[in-house]
Amino acid sequence: MSFPIAASAPAETPPHTGGLLLLIDGTAGLLTVAALGIALLLFLIIKARLQPFVALLAVSIAVGLMAGLSVTELFGTVQRSDAVSTIESGMGGILGHVAIIIGLGTMLGAILEVSGGAEVLASRLLNLFGERRAPLAMGLTGLIFGIPVFFDVGIFVLAPIVYAAAKRSGKSILLYCLPLLAGLSMTHAFLPPHPGPVAAAGLLHVDLGWVILMGVVCGIPAVLAAWAFSAWIGRRVFVPVPQDMVEAAEEAKRAVLDEQGGQQAPREQPVALGTVLAIIGTPLILILAATFSSIALDPSTLRSVVEFFGHPFVALTLALLLAYYVLGVRRGWSRKSLETVSTSSLKPVGNILLVVGAGGVFGAVLKASGVAQALSDTFNDVGLPVIVLSYLISLVLRVAQGSATVAIVTTAGIVAPLLAEGDHSQAFVALVIMAISAGSIFASHVNDGGFWIVAKYFGISERETLKTWTVLESVLSLAGFVVAAVLSVFV
Repeated sequence: MSFPIAASAPAETPPHTGGLLLLIDGTAGLLTVAALGIALLLFLIIKARLQPFVALLAVSIAVGLMAGLSVTELFGTVQRSDAVSTIESGMGGILGHVAIIIGLGTMLGAILEVSGGAEVLASRLLNLFGERRAPLAMGLTGLIFGIPVFFDVGIFVLAPIVYAAAKRSGKSILLYCLPLLAGLSMTHAFLPPHPGPVAAAGLLHVDLGWVILMGVVCGIPAVLAAWAFSAWIGRRVFVPVPQDMVEAAEEAKRAVLDEQGGQQAPREQPVALGTVLAIIGTPLILILAATFSSIALDPSTLRSVVEFFGHPFVALTLALLLAYYVLGVRRGWSRKSLETVSTSSLKPVGNILLVVGAGGVFGAVLKASGVAQALSDTFNDVGLPVIVLSYLISLVLRVAQGSATVAIVTTAGIVAPLLAEGDHSQAFVALVIMAISAGSIFASHVNDGGFWIVAKYFGISERETLKTWTVLESVLSLAGFVVAAVLSVFV
């Protein structure tokens, strides 16, 4: 058996008569434009320190003009209100799918965070597994709680629990924080409703149910490999519990709670573990049920009902309303408190959505200008499987500029035409998304904000962070990609 490779069609570069620039005619010129565009993107983000949204938008415009798109094709025209420009269609096409999912998922995670769900989850797992298996309990906590919350939020909420477990044992904090980080990182990279996989699903037109399924199938072996590395390196590198960070974390938590209205769950009414698991699992189960109803069920009323409740918008809305009632209203929260927590949680989402939208613009410009087709033909001639190319492109972009989201949306825009030319199943495209996501977390180092969060929160020196966290991310990346690549042979 061999890896599927995108089928190639004869290169047909669409004529553009109104472009401001056209460097070289034909495929060679378009490839030059693509190379210059990616180089410019990396320069603007790394050297010029330009905000990724602005950098992606500027590069999209530059690539479009250099490839021969006219100003009208790029921006539309004021004379025709019904004319949709490439930039508008690229931005709107992706955000119409992604914004609602990310917004609902973010609010759901905030309610779970502020209600004390994370502490309940971690403490119950620690009691269940005991002192000897506390690292495994921390890993499972990160894996479960990482589904609805952002990576950095998970660290902020769970770091005090890591400190306490490491203090009790007297062992290196790495034994406890690395399994936690592996779980948080895997869910952030591989599973919806996190921005990366959701954005890639929107750009490549894949049902989220397939992304969830392949995310679990590829992510679980990856996180197991990362846990094995954590246990090995944690016994060889001793890092004490950072007392100053313990105090700083408590102060930061109090400050955020004050900003969110000071609403934390009353301690006399702890959240039930089953409640936390039910709220996290509800949208995943509904979305998966809808995805497979189209395979297992003939068109019927039952199938329509399952697909309605399993639509990501509906499933996440139901989970959020359930969290509002069970974790909020039933435990004495006021409507004002729920509104405050939900609204404050959306503040950091704006930047993410703009970056994702700009990635959609980049992909639309590549397609409209003919650059995407030229890339597709060239990559096909190289003979590398699509899934391998996707991983390598994402990996290079990640290592070069640090942002996983930028790596994912840029790679998805580049590989979309390779997939469009072939007759690929939803399962296969979902595995390509897994490869892209795996590449986007490879070798976190000094240009990645996550590197510094890990180093500072857990008191790890830069050198030791490179030896531990950077290698951990690389293990996650490689293991996840290997599983995706092997599975792609059979689907």
